[in-house]
Amino acid sequence: MKFTDGYWQNLPGVTVLRPRAVDEVVLGERSLTAYAGTGRLETRGDTLNHPLITITLDSPAEGVLGVTVEHHQGAAPAGPAFELHDTRPDVTVAGPTAGDGRASLTTGNLTARVATSGEWALEIEVDGRVVTGSSARGVGVVTDAQGRPFVREQLALGVADHVYGLGERFTAFVKNGQTVDVWNADGGTSSEQAYKNVPFYLTDAGYGVLVDHPGHVSFEVGSEVVSRTQFSVPGERLRYYVVAGPTPKDVLRRYTALTGRPARVPDWSYGLWLSTSFTTSYDEETVMSFIDGMAERGLPLSVFHFDCFWMRQFHWCDFVWDPATFPDPEGLLKRLHDRDLQVCVWINPYIAQRSHLFEEGRALGYLVQRADGSVWQWDLWQSGMALVDFTNPDATAWYQGKLRALLDMGVDAFKTDFGERIPTDVVWHDGSDPERMHNYYTQLYNKAVFELLEDVKGEGEAVLFARSATAGGQQFPVHWGGDCESTFVSMAESLRGGLSLASSGFGYWSHDIGGFEGTPDAAVFKRWLAFGLLSSHSRLHGSSSYRVPWAFDDESVEVTRQFTELKLSLMPYLSAVGREAHTDGLPVMRPMVVEFPDEPGAASVDTQYMLGESLLVAPVFTADGDVDVYVPEGEWTSLLDGSTVSGPRWHRQRHGFASLPLLVRPGTVLPVGARTDRPDYDHAEGVTLRLFGLADGHDSTTTVARPDGEAAFRVTRSGGTVRVAVTGAVPSAWSAAHGLGSPVAAEGDTLELPAV
Repeated sequence: MKFTDGYWQNLPGVTVLRPRAVDEVVLGERSLTAYAGTGRLETRGDTLNHPLITITLDSPAEGVLGVTVEHHQGAAPAGPAFELHDTRPDVTVAGPTAGDGRASLTTGNLTARVATSGEWALEIEVDGRVVTGSSARGVGVVTDAQGRPFVREQLALGVADHVYGLGERFTAFVKNGQTVDVWNADGGTSSEQAYKNVPFYLTDAGYGVLVDHPGHVSFEVGSEVVSRTQFSVPGERLRYYVVAGPTPKDVLRRYTALTGRPARVPDWSYGLWLSTSFTTSYDEETVMSFIDGMAERGLPLSVFHFDCFWMRQFHWCDFVWDPATFPDPEGLLKRLHDRDLQVCVWINPYIAQRSHLFEEGRALGYLVQRADGSVWQWDLWQSGMALVDFTNPDATAWYQGKLRALLDMGVDAFKTDFGERIPTDVVWHDGSDPERMHNYYTQLYNKAVFELLEDVKGEGEAVLFARSATAGGQQFPVHWGGDCESTFVSMAESLRGGLSLASSGFGYWSHDIGGFEGTPDAAVFKRWLAFGLLSSHSRLHGSSSYRVPWAFDDESVEVTRQFTELKLSLMPYLSAVGREAHTDGLPVMRPMVVEFPDEPGAASVDTQYMLGESLLVAPVFTADGDVDVYVPEGEWTSLLDGSTVSGPRWHRQRHGFASLPLLVRPGTVLPVGARTDRPDYDHAEGVTLRLFGLADGHDSTTTVARPDGEAAFRVTRSGGTVRVAVTGAVPSAWSAAHGLGSPVAAEGDTLELPAV
């Protein structure tokens, strides 16, 4: 939201109060507060009829600075609010010194310094280096032309600073120059709207910023003032957090510690998911024909998903299987489990008027109401649909009870669709502010479903396929990219969305292989297969057409088999990367800048990614196979054919449909599993450690999870010898190899190889 007309003037009807004169800075035990007048304070008379802006600095966590800007403080507390983890870190507050007339607050490696006289000024250092700051021209208490109040802040951008994140956004990956409104919308992947709006941005300048407002936040990223990132919220109060690096990984670790780390997901969820698709015609015979077809063609399948029409039309949601198409759901689910498949079904938080649950929910007061006490309804999506009021604990328990019956029947996971178009002309059970609840509703919805799954399945066994989210939503994985078209352009925009979401603290991400809207041609489908099966989670799903590989051509079947088996063989590595998402908050699919923040060439790359820290994946977005790939410093090795390329530089390559740039980082010990038929196996039994470019003096430990513990493989190189030693839950069989060479089997718990 813009408030100015160029540098000198405000927009017509807009007034901006700025902290032009600091009156006093009060030091507390764990905070400091500055009081600044909005004009000169030269005489006592200047304090009369004069607004005052109050700015408070504190710290909820080590290396995290909280900043609160307030005008009038008398507003009643409004909910909902983000659930943040305040760890009460050690904080040092200091007044001016002879050499520096500023007051300061230090938390971890972050120090904030504020002016104690004259115009307001804030300078923020990370590891002793100034990374950003604020000035009297940046802070503003704004009244717009309609008389509505806002508070805004503008933080400085350096010459080479780049801004990322702000949720799953499908526009340019680097957000500089963009206006971004944090307001959840069901807009597909082809516009500036987003399903997952997160008021957090990551920079490559040593910090990130979270705006602590769950409702509408407007960002102007170098677009109102090109040297600043502006953010504004409605009302009289703005609170934000500056999260210290110095690296993007450090920022993400601290940010997810503050807002919540992604949960651990089950290994079976990394396998291939196949769907009925959306509006296609399907019944039990169709479903079983798909599953039989996958088995007959040797295509490993882990999860089968039933989309919306597992329920009767006009009844979404009543959680009752359509008896015309699925007359024996318990038997069907048992037959699927007998095929060693997990089962996912589609749900949403809406109750159609024709659903038998509508009257039940209305009578119990569990549906969101208007101010006059009537149930809020509309006909968009489902005729006469209402919303479950998750601010009511009884309504949440009621909704969970309906899902529990499905879990008891044999369902294993839920696709939690929708949750974006939440009205603001309603009254919530707990009195929440409708503007703040619009984005936050999805948090309550996904939390309710995820916690039910954890309760029934156990910690580490719960998994969603969620579309909407806000800050903190990363705690309830997995999330997918929503409704995309079946084109190369949409494939690329989907990746940009995933990279932006990864920059916003989300650990796992997926997308509809082949695209959702329309039917992809065989070239798009095959290229998307390689991309999808080298993502954290992989699902074949469409709208009006099926996504079984043989519907396209024979080569699609071969590409599906090759990349599914490749992914399953990488499970010792992928499972470890997933655990890192859970323990450290680092995403499985990482923007290049997250792994290589010191390489200028990586700053704006949005057509490739790192799968964990060791594998570079560059999807091919053309039918002819031409692809440009940025290779960071060092000699990288293709995991598919063993060829090498060096960086830092761009390379242009051409790949067939069974190939793409999949490069192993130099210095990598890559654990490759012994099985290619399923993801949930003993990853250490029969594992091969593939060694890539180990320098003399190399010393690393690679941990591979086992059902009864972990196997820790320590790999060292000294001169011409590479030595591998395993401790912990030692497997009975394991081996090692240089690159793609023939493995050398270990005898016992040690192995030596000549260096190459």
